[in-house]
Amino acid sequence: MGHVIRAEGLRKRFGETQALDGVDLDVESGTVLGVLGPNGAGKTTAVRVLATLLRPDEGRAEICGFDVRREATRVRALIGLTGQYASLDEELTGRENLVMIGRLLDLPRAEARARAAGLLERFRLSDAGGRAVKTYSGGMRRRLDIAASMINRPRVVFLDEPTTGLDPRARGEVWETVRELVADGATVLLTTQYLEEADALADRIAVFDHGRVIADGTPAGLKARAGRQTLAVRAAEVFRTGQLAEIVAELTGERPEVRAEAGLVTVPVTDPGVLRAVVQRLDEVDLVAAEVALRLPSLDEVFLSLTGHMASRDAADEAVGEQRLEGSVR
Repeated sequence: MGHVIRAEGLRKRFGETQALDGVDLDVESGTVLGVLGPNGAGKTTAVRVLATLLRPDEGRAEICGFDVRREATRVRALIGLTGQYASLDEELTGRENLVMIGRLLDLPRAEARARAAGLLERFRLSDAGGRAVKTYSGGMRRRLDIAASMINRPRVVFLDEPTTGLDPRARGEVWETVRELVADGATVLLTTQYLEEADALADRIAVFDHGRVIADGTPAGLKARAGRQTLAVRAAEVFRTGQLAEIVAELTGERPEVRAEAGLVTVPVTDPGVLRAVVQRLDEVDLVAAEVALRLPSLDEVFLSLTGHMASRDAADEAVGEQRLEGSVR
């Protein structure tokens, strides 16, 4: 697989704010890169640069081998972009929105209609294609918005926090859409603050903070870098949770977290061999465990270890002086 997105040393300043401070990125064809980071980390700025909407102060970037500054027109023909907010005409039907965008891209009327029909079917919106968008649910609007970014059959799709504000069911629908895009051969760069979203969808993750990429790797690799694993043991007989906690504390040398009402005892560990020791001790004292597990850190824990704070969501813009990325490059 070749790299279809490359960025080297990207820098961008807005007044006193250094939005990008030497960002390097490489994304292989047919994969999903999840870009994580708190508000103000530089995620949306990076997307805008890669999508030719913003010129970097320094550095260079290529999409499918084309320079985003010198060959912006060629780049735009290869990409689709969906921002944080749906860019649809709510008075038009779903089909009319897609046909209109196709016509704006100079597609013949018949081809625009054919692509609209195909996309409505692909994104499971055929039954709603004749309804006004204002009657759509949040998940349907986001799927239609992503469909609109696919009119030009892009090789690279930028999704900037596509599930912001959606309920879990609608978010799951968008996740399935992303998986389908990749199955069809597209390369996706997904920015998100939902760590479980990156864990579920991304082949690789780049963690942004203060305009820099501070970590890059597979989800499992990043979790391993965070160090300690977590041992979780649940007593089958809840009244023996206290005894279980004493055993775990003795064998690990750590004070475990105890949820007495659930019979659950958890503790961070560095030696995976402790799992066997716990099982042996429980057998010796005839204490039945309903659950014994050793898991890697969650992405939340990885994020905390890398940045010193948890991911947060608020209404702040990503960088001083930036406008919201509401439109889509079609």
